[in-house]
Amino acid sequence: MFYIELQPRFSDTDALGHISNTTLPVWFEQARLPLFRIFHPTLDVKTWPLIIARVEIDFVAQSFWHLPVEVRTGIGKIGNSSFQAVQEAWQDGQLIARGKAVLIHFDYEAEKAVSISEETRSQLAEHMIE
Repeated sequence: MFYIELQPRFSDTDALGHISNTTLPVWFEQARLPLFRIFHPTLDVKTWPLIIARVEIDFVAQSFWHLPVEVRTGIGKIGNSSFQAVQEAWQDGQLIARGKAVLIHFDYEAEKAVSISEETRSQLAEHMIE
């Protein structure tokens, strides 16, 4: 798994003082950066090879701005042209959210999905979780 620690900003909170439900998708996207690098080490958006097809998040517990959050990212399923990023957010030793995102290896010029290479598939497989 990949790990990233984030320090919530005060502006990440909602009117109740909790981390807003709109913040977690942004954090999860930021934590997918190592997966993006597997496909595209330069991260050059002019030749970007991924498109997101689905995002789901379960909010498990309350979270607050004054404590750091660790986001853990691994790989669920790997298909022919898509893969599943599986993520968890932890704060103060407690799971606060879990999510899945389906990303597709995509050719923007041809506007179609393309197969994931064996080399890339192997790199993704190193981070598979149950």
